[in-house]
Amino acid sequence: MSSNLVSILYLISAFLFILSLRGLSHPESSRVGNILGIIGMIIAIVTTLMFKNVLSYTEIGIAILVGGFIGTIIALKIEMTALPQLIAAFHSLVGLAAVFVAASALYDPLTFNIGEIGKISKSSLVEMSIGTFIGAVTFSGSVLAFGKLQGTISGNPIIFKFQHLINALIFLFIIVLIVYFVLTQSTSIFWIIVIASILLGFLVVIPIGGADMPVVISMLNSYSGWAACGIGFTLSNNLLIITGALVGSSGAILSYIMSKGMNRSILSIVLGGFGGEQPNQNNTDNSDKIVKQGNAEDAAYILKNADSIIIIPGYGMAVAQAQHALREMVDLLKKEGIKVRYAIHPVAGRMPGHMNVLLAEANVPYEEVLELEEINHDFPMTEVSFVIGANDVTNPAAKTDETSPIYGMPILDVEKSETILFVKRSMATGYSGVDNELFYRNNTTMLFGDAKKMCENIVKSL
Repeated sequence: MSSNLVSILYLISAFLFILSLRGLSHPESSRVGNILGIIGMIIAIVTTLMFKNVLSYTEIGIAILVGGFIGTIIALKIEMTALPQLIAAFHSLVGLAAVFVAASALYDPLTFNIGEIGKISKSSLVEMSIGTFIGAVTFSGSVLAFGKLQGTISGNPIIFKFQHLINALIFLFIIVLIVYFVLTQSTSIFWIIVIASILLGFLVVIPIGGADMPVVISMLNSYSGWAACGIGFTLSNNLLIITGALVGSSGAILSYIMSKGMNRSILSIVLGGFGGEQPNQNNTDNSDKIVKQGNAEDAAYILKNADSIIIIPGYGMAVAQAQHALREMVDLLKKEGIKVRYAIHPVAGRMPGHMNVLLAEANVPYEEVLELEEINHDFPMTEVSFVIGANDVTNPAAKTDETSPIYGMPILDVEKSETILFVKRSMATGYSGVDNELFYRNNTTMLFGDAKKMCENIVKSL
């Protein structure tokens, strides 16, 4: 295949990837975006396989079949609630691939057309070093994020003395190692860079708590993109460079949007996040506060007699897999002529767009799902707010308590509704570890129990 034809096909693939990202920016166009991305990837793979220097189609075919089989099994079996940790696991593999490609280039530079052993060009060594560093950090950071999301590691931030100083010293140490590696091309130094980078990845994610996990997911997405970009330079593959840069930049932009949604800077999140899944352990004495408790029959009566309702979904809905029962409940209410909409906070759930994905799975109409900026002004005119599994994103402390770690975070103005129905398993705090003032408001009724069962019981009562 001529180089001109390769360039044209790679350009078409890159264009399709850009259109794919554009489509994925909105739930309604996300399916088309996925299809465009798949077509772009097929063109990219077929074009790459037409290169003259392909050594073995058999080995490549076996790898594609094995990888495709594993991916298909995962896609069929994975629960929607496990998507965040699955994404973290995939990010770790991208980072690990970057390290393996760099190591391959170091041990067999002739195959990569970057020189001979001990005589690799300085520019290639710099590219390999940076790709290795980003890839190793992405790998270990993603593994730790997977553990936190899966629950095998505590979601609470782990902070120790001189943590930031140690991270800074390790980073400077890696920079020195990279310079020395470029000068000496030592394989021993290369693997020390890998080990130090893996350690730094762990230390960077350890202090990040559960409340910041949506931002961590998008950050790791960005890292994996830059790692892929580094692989592209090592392989002299322009399309991989472009694709990696697209993923890296879009992930960085998304991280900024998510941190802005929490009114926190990226730097403050990286240096030490807050929150974790924990019981109510704050110092506030709530013994004298009254909590009104209701049941499914009470909720059904209140909902059926309302004119307007806003649903606020959170991770509790995801855990209980309550989206289908919720949609069934909403369908019954809409048949009664009641106006029902959904309010989505940008950091609800454990990854960007988590709630949108779950509601789309339950075939909730896109036009009924509104973002915070679109719907927040409607809460004062809303008769009932139905909070299902959300917590921090509805906590009025973000506006009233200057000592609260979530102070300043934009929240959904649920407390301004006439009536609030709050579905939750218990009075435990959310990811941030902050008690929710909304529980004790006069217009709030707590509906304790599993979100799915509660919705099913409300449906029966309706």
